[in-house]
Amino acid sequence: MADVLFTNVRILDGTLAHPYAGSVLVQGNRIRAVGRSTAPISSAGATVIDGAGATLMPGMCEAHTHFSWNDAATLAQIQTMPLEEHVLWCAKVARRYLEAGFTSCVGAACAKPRLDVVIRNAINAGQIPGPRYLAASQEITVFGALGDETLPHLPFPEFSFGVNVTGAQEMRKAVRMFLKYGVDSIKLNLSGDNFTPQSPADTSWMTDEEVAAAMQEVRMRGKRAAAHARSAESVKQALRHGIEIIYHASFTDEETLDLLEEQKERIFVAPGIAILYAMLNEAEPWGITRAMATDMGYQVEWDAALESLRAMHRRGIRILPGGDYGFAFTPHCQNARDLEFFVKYLGFTPAEAIRCATQYGGQIMMRPHELGQVKEGYLADLLLVDGDPLANLSILRDPKRLLAVMKDGQWAKAPEIAAERFWGRAA
Repeated sequence: MADVLFTNVRILDGTLAHPYAGSVLVQGNRIRAVGRSTAPISSAGATVIDGAGATLMPGMCEAHTHFSWNDAATLAQIQTMPLEEHVLWCAKVARRYLEAGFTSCVGAACAKPRLDVVIRNAINAGQIPGPRYLAASQEITVFGALGDETLPHLPFPEFSFGVNVTGAQEMRKAVRMFLKYGVDSIKLNLSGDNFTPQSPADTSWMTDEEVAAAMQEVRMRGKRAAAHARSAESVKQALRHGIEIIYHASFTDEETLDLLEEQKERIFVAPGIAILYAMLNEAEPWGITRAMATDMGYQVEWDAALESLRAMHRRGIRILPGGDYGFAFTPHCQNARDLEFFVKYLGFTPAEAIRCATQYGGQIMMRPHELGQVKEGYLADLLLVDGDPLANLSILRDPKRLLAVMKDGQWAKAPEIAAERFWGRAA
């Protein structure tokens, strides 16, 4: 691709720095120069994109991605999609995420053993478009807990949403299988979830021996683990065993918060509060009224999660957007709504919320020195946005307001060449 020079843009660099007018030169797949004035950088034959005052910001990161969730209302409807159709679904969703401005995604679990790995490999090979992607395993769970969808008269493992294990040795076997397949992370369901009434969110299900066995295998191969951990005890268990990515963390106490703060330079929390909100307020078309959701425990968890996450924010714990998009009530590609929730319910400023999706995104992707900022030398993962996200975060959910998406110096969504924006090629 030819070099690209963005001029007349308002640069939002992904940190808490104030936005500024400037220009950005992309050469190959890197940002080569960032100018902090209205005087443009020398174009040197680059394609010039006159932003006409639009915002240029880093591509966003979704920290809790489920490409294989197929916008269904139940776990069973996700799991029973045939494999061939499921691969095609994942490929389509990966492209949609990229075009929606998510240039990086952290897989949080897939519905079938190799779905995430196959999609990641196809993206990396250039076979399909998609974000930079870290592939996850299926959810590893125990009988009766979240993810165990087997029925007494159909006790077949392939009918289960998660992989059921009992004891340390079965855990080792499951983890080794996924590591053999080439996953980047292992997903452990340490707590329950109100989505499964027999294992509510404030309960914990795995033994320390099981978790320790998983983590020994993960460390041996230089990988990492993520935990579904809604209960306070499951969060503590994740921290005891060195798990880096904690999903949800709805229920905490002072001990849990202290432990999180002690390890804040190592761990990430991606709470996924959108699904709690949706279950209470937006799930009635699928048969779940607010009263039913309250009876299921969602009001209690919502209240606890807001209190826990506000406390984490005050303590400087890294909280990232993302989580459980891909259900009927949280459809794919509305993920940036998390940023609005961070501001409305958790006490973040808009700039802090955007940092969670950009600078912190580079960190959770394990590429903190080249992803998540508009900075010289960084990879050219960029969004050109019509408007000011700091004034209105909802524009990040509007495809019409995303004028262009660039990943690795290539257009994922090319800007329309419009005379009124004076876009064109330099002489």
